[in-house]
Amino acid sequence: MNLTIENILLVGSILLFISIIVGKTSYKFGVPTLLLFLVIGMLAGSDGIGGIKFDGPKLAQFIGIVSLNFILFSGGLDTNWNTVKPILKEGIVLSTIGVLLTAVTIGTFVFYITNFTIYESMLLGSIVSSTDAAAVFSILRSKNLALKNNLRPTLELESGSNDPMAYVLTLAFLTLVINQDQSIFSIIPMFIQQMAFGAIAGFGFGKLSKYIINKIKLDFEGLYPVLVIALMFITFSATDFVGGNGFLAIYICAVYLGNQDLIHKKTILKMYDGLAWLMQIVLFLTLGLLVFPSKIIPVFGIGILISLFLILVARPVSVFLSLLFFKMKFRRRFYISWVGLRGAVPIVFATYPLLAGIDKADMMFNIVFFISVSSVLIQGTTLSVMAKWLNVALPNEEKKLSATDLLLEDNPKALIKEIPVTTNCYAVNKKIVDLGFPKHAIIAMIRRDNKYVTPNGSTVIEDKDILVVLADKQEAIDNVKNCLNK
Repeated sequence: MNLTIENILLVGSILLFISIIVGKTSYKFGVPTLLLFLVIGMLAGSDGIGGIKFDGPKLAQFIGIVSLNFILFSGGLDTNWNTVKPILKEGIVLSTIGVLLTAVTIGTFVFYITNFTIYESMLLGSIVSSTDAAAVFSILRSKNLALKNNLRPTLELESGSNDPMAYVLTLAFLTLVINQDQSIFSIIPMFIQQMAFGAIAGFGFGKLSKYIINKIKLDFEGLYPVLVIALMFITFSATDFVGGNGFLAIYICAVYLGNQDLIHKKTILKMYDGLAWLMQIVLFLTLGLLVFPSKIIPVFGIGILISLFLILVARPVSVFLSLLFFKMKFRRRFYISWVGLRGAVPIVFATYPLLAGIDKADMMFNIVFFISVSSVLIQGTTLSVMAKWLNVALPNEEKKLSATDLLLEDNPKALIKEIPVTTNCYAVNKKIVDLGFPKHAIIAMIRRDNKYVTPNGSTVIEDKDILVVLADKQEAIDNVKNCLNK
């Protein structure tokens, strides 16, 4: 079947429906949903029962980049700075030095067991060097794993922030493969520019985005998530335009926004959670359609060899060396090395050699695809088992809720209190969103001039207002009073 404008929506919606239904029951058998999305795409493709002809690496790359924007941005919004701050150094080291060590280790191994040149080997190593944010976020959250000692934020921070490093290394070694007369030192300025511009742009666009979201007055609540989507793509494309790393920029921007008080923040977070799942499904389905299973069989032997080396040697070596100067128990280091999931991101990066038209690009793509599938299958299905075996798992009842969980939770509020606003009150003439309101309380209503006003984040508190506050405990009521009079 050829995809046309007339049938693409029908085919796409059917595949999406099947993926959701199959994914609903997949964990009863311990199979990660992302792997099933890939399989469904492969079954629907040219070599499968669906017979859909899809051989467009450029389109797949575009879909991959758009999907990664949503997945990384959603992960950033859900990152609690207070939780991440204690493990920030470990996360940064893992997402930079750890990625570099993995790329070099895999590249060296590939060079000695294949007929790839050293630059081609390093290119393959770079493509599979980062843990996949989509896979880690999806599997950790769907399995609802409660982990000890800030393990979970460490893993999510690493997976969310290490794609930029792998992307830069991929572009750098691809340049060296195409222009083999260049020195390896010639890629250093590009690396510094990508990372520096990406970090600066991410923080700058984060502050600008907060200002725009909280200052602009839109007539409909549903427009605020649309505004955030526009700001996300502006951040990515503008950063890329000036030579920075767009993936790093949107992740930093999202982390900043996720830890600020925003108008209609709850609506924005809920929408991004749904969109992140949609993009994960679309991404894995697309990549499944792109691959030809018949072409993977010839690389099965070399693929399994590289995959096992990555899982059992390269990843553990890079993690243990990266965390050498940090105080951390052995079992915690080992678990971090085990959660080195490869997923859609390496497959997306593998489309760059395809589009560049280099020799061995097809073989490289098929090897990367095999590595990603085997990683999700082997590591993704054993995360819970390994966590219990290494004694790094907590009982579910001891799991601490994140700031995002608390915000989205619809807990019944047991206390109701009317709090008057006086002339000298700090909150007078300020928007609710600018007050740093406690998470465990909400302003349900404002009584103003014998009328009742339904507030939102953009509502300005006025003198002589009476706030009708709902809270789940007296401590929250006291925090509200402190917030209004600080």
